[in-house]
Amino acid sequence: MELRQLRYFVTVVEEAGFTRAAARLHLAQPGLSAQVRQLERELGQPLLDRSGRTVTPTEVGEAVLPYARAALAAAEGVRRTVEEYTGLLRGRVTVGLVSGAADEELDVAGLLADFHDAHPGVDIALTEDTSERMLAALARGELDIAVIGLTGRAPEPGIAHDVVIDVPLVAAVAPGDPLLASCARDGVPLTALRDRALISLPRGTGLRGVLDDACAAAGFRPRIAFEAAAPALLARLAARGLGVAVLPELPPPVAAGLGLRTLPFTDPAMRGRIALAWRTGGPASPAARALLARLRHAGAGAA
Repeated sequence: MELRQLRYFVTVVEEAGFTRAAARLHLAQPGLSAQVRQLERELGQPLLDRSGRTVTPTEVGEAVLPYARAALAAAEGVRRTVEEYTGLLRGRVTVGLVSGAADEELDVAGLLADFHDAHPGVDIALTEDTSERMLAALARGELDIAVIGLTGRAPEPGIAHDVVIDVPLVAAVAPGDPLLASCARDGVPLTALRDRALISLPRGTGLRGVLDDACAAAGFRPRIAFEAAAPALLARLAARGLGVAVLPELPPPVAAGLGLRTLPFTDPAMRGRIALAWRTGGPASPAARALLARLRHAGAGAA
């Protein structure tokens, strides 16, 4: 039994005939038929039913088909792995990114561009979503790597992560907001926001999870007036006096430039954490593992 015979058998099944299979394989039809018959003789059973207008697998052929496909996939995996480990990284890496994670501290776009320059044979697919949905996609194998926001809860089973950004969360308001007069300059207790209109990232994000859990622990439900996926939009809404935005800490000159005043949370002191996440044991492909290693190295510097 040879791999090429298995490939021929699978192709005939997929094309439902020898003529189309021969054209797809760039072979003469008699030679293709002879190779498949030789495979059937070696196995001692007919794999194909040739009696109808189309060729279909026999009962034995149906049973053999998944094993033939698995053998071909394994052989292809061996070939790709050898190429990748000899410096010819190829393939496709899927990366998920939570809104607001790409900034000066973790230049995701720059890191991906540098990786692509070093490994042009690797295609990178980047998608933006909530942390909650990306964790589910990681678990299903639909993503290789994700940059997520952490809620502070226990990590998902089967998911590993590295924290790359860890900053305090602040209450951001327009100048003249009553919160500035009622709270000490060094901070604001979360309960002071009990009856205030809040501006926050949507459900499923790490920051929102931190806020919801902290409010629940303080005995109230946050009154979310505005939701937006981009922290910059949250800041603009707060600057127009539409509510209190819960944001990662901003340097004073940046906050002033946005028309905001910020107060840190003191009871509790909430934090916003961004992490790299991947399936425990590492991504499946060498290309994804190489990209993860580069991102973790950059993240260690940022943290």
